[in-house]
Amino acid sequence: MMASTTSRAARQLRFGRQLCPTARSSTASSSTMLSRTFASTALASKDGDEPQGHLPGHPSSVFLTSLNDSFFDRVKPKQLSGNSNAQGGIPTFRLMDGVGRLLPGVTDQMVDITEQEAVKMYRTMLLLPQIDVILYNAQRQGRISFMMTSYGEEGAVIGSAAGLDTKDEVFAQYRESGVLLWREFSMDHYMSQVFGAEDDLCGGRQMPIHFGSTQHHFHTISSPLATQIPQAAGAGYALKRTKGRENNVVVCYFGEGAASEGDFHAGMNLASTTKSPVIFFVRNNGYAISTPAAEQFRGDGIASRGPGYGMLTIRVDGNDALAVRSAVQAAKAKAIAEQRPVLIEAMTYRVGHHSTSDDSSAYRSKQAVESWKQMDNPLHRMRNFLTDRGWWNDALEEQTKAEHRKTVIEAMGRAEKKKRPQLSSLFEGTYRGELPGNLREQRAELAELLQKYGALPGWSKELAKHANAGKDMEQYRENKL
Repeated sequence: MMASTTSRAARQLRFGRQLCPTARSSTASSSTMLSRTFASTALASKDGDEPQGHLPGHPSSVFLTSLNDSFFDRVKPKQLSGNSNAQGGIPTFRLMDGVGRLLPGVTDQMVDITEQEAVKMYRTMLLLPQIDVILYNAQRQGRISFMMTSYGEEGAVIGSAAGLDTKDEVFAQYRESGVLLWREFSMDHYMSQVFGAEDDLCGGRQMPIHFGSTQHHFHTISSPLATQIPQAAGAGYALKRTKGRENNVVVCYFGEGAASEGDFHAGMNLASTTKSPVIFFVRNNGYAISTPAAEQFRGDGIASRGPGYGMLTIRVDGNDALAVRSAVQAAKAKAIAEQRPVLIEAMTYRVGHHSTSDDSSAYRSKQAVESWKQMDNPLHRMRNFLTDRGWWNDALEEQTKAEHRKTVIEAMGRAEKKKRPQLSSLFEGTYRGELPGNLREQRAELAELLQKYGALPGWSKELAKHANAGKDMEQYRENKL
C-alpha cells in the first residue's frame, strides 16, 4: 500500500512539473474556443487503463494536459459547411435582406405565411408608431404622466406575437403592447389603461402602458427590471403540470439591460432545471437606458449565456419580422416536444428614447439614429415583402395610416373624458375576505381627511375626476376598526 501511494504521488508530481513550464512559456491568447479540438492534448488511456480521476455528473468530460487549452472565454457555433459567416461568433438567423427581399436559398415555402397573416402583421406594425407619436405628444402636453415607445422594435414585437398562440402566457417588460394588439385587445381598453380610467382592467393602479389582461393571457407588467423572469419560470413549471395546457408555453420578454439583473440568472436556471416550456425572448436593442450594450457585458450578446444553462438558444434578426415569427414558432415546438426552455436573442435597435424621462441625444447622435432608421427599418422591410407579392400598395398604406390615426385619437378622446375609479377601490382587490386592520384604519383615515378638506378648491377639483367624487368613502368615516 505504501509503495502504491508513493508511486501515485510521484506520477502526480511529474505531471505537475510538466504543466508548469507550459504555463510559464505560453504567450498564446486565453480566448481558446470551447469547440477546439482536444484530441491532441487529451489524456489518452494506455493499455486499456481508464483515465485517473472522477468527475461527479460529468463522466465524459475530456482531460487535458495543456493548461493553455484548458481556458476558454467564447462559445463557438457549429461549423456550417460553405458558410464563412459561421466564424467569429454566434450566427444570426434571418430570412430577408435589409430591404425586404428573401435571401438567396430562402423560398416562400420556407417562410410559410399566408397573405392574410402577413398583411395583419404589417397593419399591426403600422399601428404601433401611430400610438407612439400620439401618446408621446400627449405626455409632453401633460395629459398623461409617462410613455415608452416601440420605435424600431416593431418587427421583434409583432413577429414574436405572430409566432405564438393566443393562449400562450405572456410576461412582458414594457415595449410589448403590440402583443396585446395582435390578440385583438381593444383600443378603448388600451387608452383606458393609459389614462387610468374607471374601466381600466388594472383598476387605474398602474403606470401608463403597464398593461395586464387575464382574457388575453397577458400578465400585468411591473416597472422594476427583470422581476417577470423568475415569475415566468415558475409559471412555465405550473403550466407543464396543468392538464389541458400541454400545447401552450410561457413567453417572457425583456431587454438586454434586464439580463444584467440577478433575476435573469435565477429565472434561467429555474426554468432549465425544472425543464419547463418557457421562451425567454430578449430584445437586444443596443441600450439599457443610457448604457450601450458594449459597456454592459463582454460576452457575445445574451445568446452566449444560454448554453451555460443547458438551454437551446437562437439569435435572430429582430428587424426581420418574418424571421422572428419563424424562430418563435420553432422555439415553441421544441419547448413543448422536448419539455425545455429556449432562449431567443432578437437583435434590433431602439430608435426612440428609453422613455419620456430620457433624452437619448445625451449619449448618442441624432445622425446615428437616423442612419439606423434608413438602413434597417423593420417597417420598410415588411412593406417591401408584401409589395413584391402584390399584397400591398401605396393606397393601402395611406388608408391604413389614416384609419389607425383616427382610431387612436378617438379612443384617446373617449378615455380622457372618463372618470377615474372611485376612491374606495384603492383598498379593494388584494384580499378576498375581510380587510386587515391596518388597511381598515387607513381607509377610515382617508375618509376623515376627505370630510375635513374635501371642499377646498384643490381637493374638490381632484375629487371631481373620480367616480362618485369621493362620496363612496363617507360610509367609512366612523368605521376605524
